[in-house]
Amino acid sequence: MPRRTATMLASTLILIALLCAGVLIRVPYAEMSPGPTVNTLGDARGEPVLHISGRKTYPTSGNLNMTTVRVTGADYDMNIVEAVYGWLAHDSVIVPHDTLYPDGKTEEQSTQENAEEFSQSQESAKVAALEELKIPVTSRVVVSTVVKDSAAQGVLHAGDVIKAVDGTAVEQPQDVAKLVTKHEPGEEVVFTVIPAKAAAAAEKAGKEPKGARDVTLTTRKAPEDPSNPSEDRAIVGIQAGTDHTFPFDIDIKLADVGGPSAGLMFSLGIIDKLTPGKLTGGEFIAGTGTIDDDGKVGPIGGINMKLVGARDAGAQYFLTPDDNCAAAASDTPDGLTLVRVKTLDDAKKSLEKIRTGDTAGLPSCSAS
Repeated sequence: MPRRTATMLASTLILIALLCAGVLIRVPYAEMSPGPTVNTLGDARGEPVLHISGRKTYPTSGNLNMTTVRVTGADYDMNIVEAVYGWLAHDSVIVPHDTLYPDGKTEEQSTQENAEEFSQSQESAKVAALEELKIPVTSRVVVSTVVKDSAAQGVLHAGDVIKAVDGTAVEQPQDVAKLVTKHEPGEEVVFTVIPAKAAAAAEKAGKEPKGARDVTLTTRKAPEDPSNPSEDRAIVGIQAGTDHTFPFDIDIKLADVGGPSAGLMFSLGIIDKLTPGKLTGGEFIAGTGTIDDDGKVGPIGGINMKLVGARDAGAQYFLTPDDNCAAAASDTPDGLTLVRVKTLDDAKKSLEKIRTGDTAGLPSCSAS
C-alpha cells in the first residue's frame, strides 16, 4: 500500500476513533442557552399573561418582554463533542453541572424550587407595582412552612396568621425569629395566632381576621451550624413569611417558567395596565431582574443568554439589573441598548425617556 494512502487511512481511523470517544465519553457539564421571551402585556397560549379584574384597566401597546434561559436537565449526560460545540458557540454557555444542580439536586427538586421562587416573585411584583401606584396593600405575617417532626408540627399550620410572640406584636417575618431566639432551647414561647381557616374565611368576606388564640411551644436546639458549632440557638420549627391581601384581583398566568427573575417585568406590565397612556410608547423593551416588595431590583443568572434571546425576539432596549451591568456590557448583541436599573422607579423613569425620545439620558451599563 502506498505510504500516502496508508497515512490517510490511519488518519481517518484515528479521527473516527476520536469522534466515537467524544460521543461516548461523558463529562460533568451542563448547557445554558437563550430561552423564549414573553410579552407581559400580551397573551400566552391564548390567554392574557396579566389579567386584572375589579379595577379599571387601560389599553397598552408595545412590548415589555420577560426573558428566560434554557438549561439541560439534571439527568442529562453531556458528551465531549457537545461540550466542545457549546464552548465554541456564541449563543450558549457550558458550565459545571454542579453550578445548576448543586449538592446532587435532582431535576424534580430544582423544578419545585423554581416554581416556588416564581410564585413568590409574582406576589412581590404585585406588591411593588401597587405600592408604586400608591394603592394600599394589606400585609400580615404568617406561618409559611412547618418543619416535619418539629415542636410546631400539629400545633401551628401553614397559613396561620402570627400576631405576636410572647406578647410582642410582629410586623415582619424576621421579627418572629428574633423573638424566638431570645429563648434558650427547652424554654417555652407563646405564639398569638389566628388559624389559617379563620383567616382565609375573613379574607374571602373582605373582613379583618379575628379569633386570635395563644399557643405555647417548647423550643428546641437548632441543628448544629458548622460555621458556629458553639451556638445553642432556639427554634420551634417554622418558617415565617408574608401574606398579602390585594384590593382587586391580579392573575399572572404563565406555564413552564420558573425562578424569580421575571419580577421586574411583571411589575411594569401591571403598572402599564393600571395607568392611562402607553408606558412603552409602542417600543419593544425586554428586561430581567428580581424584585422585592419595596421595588428594589436584584441580579439574576444567565444575563448574556437573556440578552441574545431578547435581541433575537426583536427587542431594542434591555432593562438590566445594576449588579448584572458589567457582565451584560462585556458582550452585548448589536442593536440592543442596555438600560441600568436599581429600582422599579428607575425602570419607570427610563421608560418615560424612551417614550419621549430622550434616549441620550438613559442610564447605561459599563463593562468595567
